[in-house]
Formats: sequence, C-alpha cells, structure tokens
Amino acid sequence: MIIVHAGPEVVPFSKTGGLADVLGSLPLSLADRGNEVIIVSPLYRSVMARKPLKLDTSLSVPLGDRTLPGDVYWIKINEHTKAYFIANDALFLRDGLYVDPGGVDYKDNAARFIFFSRAVPELLGKLGIVPDVVHSHDWQSGLVPVYLKTLYRDRFRGVACVFTIHNIGYQGTFWHLDMPLTGLGWEYFTKEYLEFYGKISLLKAGIVFADAVTTVSPTYSREILTPEFGYGMEGVLRSREPDLYGILNGVDYDQWAPEHDRFIPHPYGADEIDLKHDNKITLNRMFGLDNSSTPIIGMITRLTQQKGIDLVEGAIGRMVAMGLKLVLLGSGDRAYEDRIRNIAARYKGRVGAKIGFDNSLAHLIEAGADMFLMPSLYEPCGLNQMYSLRYGTVPVVRATGGLNDTITEYDPSHETGNGFKFSDQSADSMLLALKRAVDTYTDRQRWQRLSRACMSYDFSWHRSSQDYELLYRAYGTRSYLHGDRGKPA
Repeated sequence: MIIVHAGPEVVPFSKTGGLADVLGSLPLSLADRGNEVIIVSPLYRSVMARKPLKLDTSLSVPLGDRTLPGDVYWIKINEHTKAYFIANDALFLRDGLYVDPGGVDYKDNAARFIFFSRAVPELLGKLGIVPDVVHSHDWQSGLVPVYLKTLYRDRFRGVACVFTIHNIGYQGTFWHLDMPLTGLGWEYFTKEYLEFYGKISLLKAGIVFADAVTTVSPTYSREILTPEFGYGMEGVLRSREPDLYGILNGVDYDQWAPEHDRFIPHPYGADEIDLKHDNKITLNRMFGLDNSSTPIIGMITRLTQQKGIDLVEGAIGRMVAMGLKLVLLGSGDRAYEDRIRNIAARYKGRVGAKIGFDNSLAHLIEAGADMFLMPSLYEPCGLNQMYSLRYGTVPVVRATGGLNDTITEYDPSHETGNGFKFSDQSADSMLLALKRAVDTYTDRQRWQRLSRACMSYDFSWHRSSQDYELLYRAYGTRSYLHGDRGKPA
C-alpha cells in the first residue's frame, strides 16, 4: 500500500511529546512490512538542522480569503519512507511548536494548522500521488480527512482516512469566526460536523470525517467514551463507536535497549543485571544523592496536572521516610516547575530534579533507577513504562489507559506480573503501591528475578503496525465502496 501519515511533529525532526515518537517509528515499521510510506509535517526551525532538501515546486494554499505560499522540503529516511515538510516561515519558524517561550498558545494556531491540513492534499496533488490510506494525527491535522472527503473528494475518492487521537484533552477548539479560514461552507458548522459548544473543534472534525478512528491503547479507547475521560467529546465518540479502535503504541528498541545504549556508561542485558547497579551509582552522583543503597525512583514527565504531579508533591515526605530517593526530569507548567524545584531543595540528597529535557539523561534514569513512577490521572498510552520494562526498571503506575494495558500487578506468591498498580487518584493509594514495591525490593534475589522478567516483555512496533495494516486494508476496501462519507445532507 501507499500510506501517508500527516502529523504536527515527528522524531527526530521535531518533538514535544509521545506523538512525535509514534510518527518517527510507526511509518518505519509499516515500511518494513513492504509498504510505501510518506510522512508530512510542518517545517519548524528544528527540522532545518537536519538539512532537508528543497523541492523545485511550491504550493499555493488557500486560507480564508488569502492564498499563502508553501515551500516543500524533503528527506529520504529509507528505501520505502520519505518525509515531506511544509514550509511557511511566518507560520512555523518560531521558538516553539504550539506555544511561545512563556508557555502561552500562539494566537494564530487555528490559521497555522488549518493551513497545514489543507497543504496535505495540495502536496499530494503536486506530487501526483493518490495513496491507499491517509492517516492523520491529533487536532493539528484533524481537517485532513475533512478536506479529502469534501473539497478534494473528486481527486481522492476511495482513499481511506484514519484519524488517531493521542490525547483527547487537546481538542483544537477555536472561536466560530475562524470557520471561514477553512474554506468550508457554514453548512459544516453544525453539531453533526465541526461545531462544538459554539466553537469549531479540529479534533471533532477528524473524528467525524475519518473512516476509522483510533486511540493509542485499548483501555483508553473505552475510557474516552465516558464523561470522566471524554472531555465533553464522549457523545461524539459514542456515535463513532463501531469504527473506534484502540491499538497500543509500540516502542523503538533501536533507540531504547540497554544492551547497546550509547547514552549509559554501563550497557547491560538480562544476564548482566548487576551492571544496572553501576548505572545507579552514576545516577546517584549526577543528582547529588546520598550513597545509600535504598531504591531510586525515576520520573521523566511533562510537569502538568495530568501526570499526577500533585500526588507526588502530597506524598514526597512519606516517600523519603520510606527510604526512597527520587530523580525527576521534565518541564511543563511554570507553577509545577517551581514546585518541583522547591521539593528538590527541601529534600536535598534524597530528591534530585532537572527542569527541561535531556535525552542522554533520560536514558541514564531508565538504566539507573530501580523503579519508575507514573501516577497519571489519565494516560492514553504512555511510553516510559515500556522503556522501563526493557531496562529492568520496575514500573509503579496508576491503572489507567495504556498503563493499565501494559502493566500487570506483581504477585509475589507466583512471581508473575511486571509492576505495581494503584487505582484511586490519591497519594495514599500511590504510597501503598510503592510500599508493595519496596517490600519486594528488600528481597534482592526476588527483585532481580522480577527485573529480569520485565526485560523479557516485547512492546515493539511489529505487532502494532500489523494491527494498523489490517485496519488500513479493511477500511480501504470500505472506502472504495462508500467514497461519499462526510457529504452534508
């Protein structure tokens, strides 16, 4: 098949979160299965550092009553995968992808990503490509299936559209007066289509117009049908439930494998688990922690309410009293960054924190920590718990979304399971899970067996890409039969 992936960020060219990891890995796995894959994303400043080549052709993209230019750059990733980048310096050449340095959303984000979404079919037309599937990701590319099913229907009739929700908490909601920017008529500003509580929602656009809608884990696909997790979109999703699928994200073991990790001082495999302790010594030293042999908990996270930072703050005194040490790497909301700095200062020698992102340090934390904590209030998939398993770093997670799908509670009587889970959104519930982990840690031989067992789990993209390919083929057939989906009555 010819498969196009359209999304707002892609590793190694641009990244703010796990979406970029998916766009950097899933297309390559699909290409390994014999498909021709094209990735389309905006050209940010970080992309230019990779020295993409500029095409001779350029785009003219309608945006409201204007037509904006769009240069096109490209990189050949491998024999069957190319990445194309849509350039418009006024829209994309900025310090951040979606927010300014102060953490505030760019005021013209609607225009930026309406432009990008419409540039996708314009690019395919220029290249003379009619793909079998166009797979778009999150609200920033939510209008792609809309355009393919309406303004560009004749050119792309029969092309299957798949839309993935990576985090339904981000919905691309803008005031209704941005509607003319889309080039769509007001007949699409209805509750059946783009209207969402008096505004337009680009996420809803993708949900309504795509042939199939996916989320990044089976549990999350069920959770978002409820008021607790649906963020007001649960009714829309229930209307698409027959075409809603949860496919677990995979991880890239070329980048995340302790046997050949160039970022850690002491690479190791399951048969060399003792070397993990040498990485722990390095991690202790780097964060200025005391030299006690007590367990280190690692966290690599966005500092937002979603990630359960409040639970950690409410429990940190009791965590330290249990003998635990904590190392945290992350950035996010300014208030949470300040609170983490204060915790690290108050518990110096027991808590270490770095605000920001450091890829090499992220690898060292995975290799040197004994446990990895993810107390998320909700977590569509999560990747770090899967990285942690590969590094023999035992996860302690809240039982939600992909965390619930990938982590099974350890049973000491049968020595089964791969981590520790808690359900309640409370510091007390989290502390009980940590206590079970600490109790197991005190038996060093038992802990090493658990750590080795964690390393045996396989969450590579192989199985997930196979599931996506089956989905593409199923909906590709349906789309050829029903090419008029999305036409207003």
